[in-house]
Amino acid sequence: MKITEKESPYRHLEQKTVKELLTIINNEDKTVPLAVEKTIPQIEKLTTVIIDKMLAGGRLFYIGAGTSGRLGIVDASECPPTYGVPHDLVIGIIAGGDTAIRKAVEFAEDSFLQGWLDLKEYDINDKDVVIGIAASGSTPYVIGALKQARQNNITTGCIVCNPNSEVAYYADYPVEVIVGPEVVTGSTRMKAGTAQKLTLNMITTTTMIKLGRVVDNKMVDMQLSNNKLVERGVKMIMEETACDFETAKKLLDQYKSVRKAIENYNA
Repeated sequence: MKITEKESPYRHLEQKTVKELLTIINNEDKTVPLAVEKTIPQIEKLTTVIIDKMLAGGRLFYIGAGTSGRLGIVDASECPPTYGVPHDLVIGIIAGGDTAIRKAVEFAEDSFLQGWLDLKEYDINDKDVVIGIAASGSTPYVIGALKQARQNNITTGCIVCNPNSEVAYYADYPVEVIVGPEVVTGSTRMKAGTAQKLTLNMITTTTMIKLGRVVDNKMVDMQLSNNKLVERGVKMIMEETACDFETAKKLLDQYKSVRKAIENYNA
């Protein structure tokens, strides 16, 4: 039996108080970062190849079903506003298409063929990297996609929460974060989902830093899409140039970019 499907060590949850339930969940969640920490060498290998591929003009694809697919889409969708990269640099694909982001699409994850067909819609090629995200490590949609990607000389990785899974078998750079049974038996949106989210954060944040999208510790290429981000941009310019608020605001209004405002102030 897969570890993610093992019975919860906590029995008769319905009889526990709200505080007891919250404490149990929190105590289990505390173990997740430690499980992720053990996989840093695996994450390092995967992230390094992503950086190399992107520097050579490649893209990063996430592919998954259910919670795993949604987490990939969330991570991919946050890269353009945070780091100012094109929307087609990091791409999240979910079994069942965009409808499945909000509502479960029955049996969408059971096709071994559809994952590869979905990837081909993006003209995927050997410059790219595909990461399969599957807590169980046995999702047919993900297995089929990684298998076909490999056969087409496309670099593959995965984030799974069971050891020696079929998804990991087809991954050149597997990341296996073993978080153990869930509080609610089989509910992998809990610890497994948290582990996947933490790992995705690590991969894309590190990649964007090494691609030069962060200066010092600041998101100098972020999209200025609301007032909060404009204010943050002004503060960044003030901190980096030691200029006053009015000067920083004028620079940002003129160049529409924190990076360009700082560069032109110092020019």
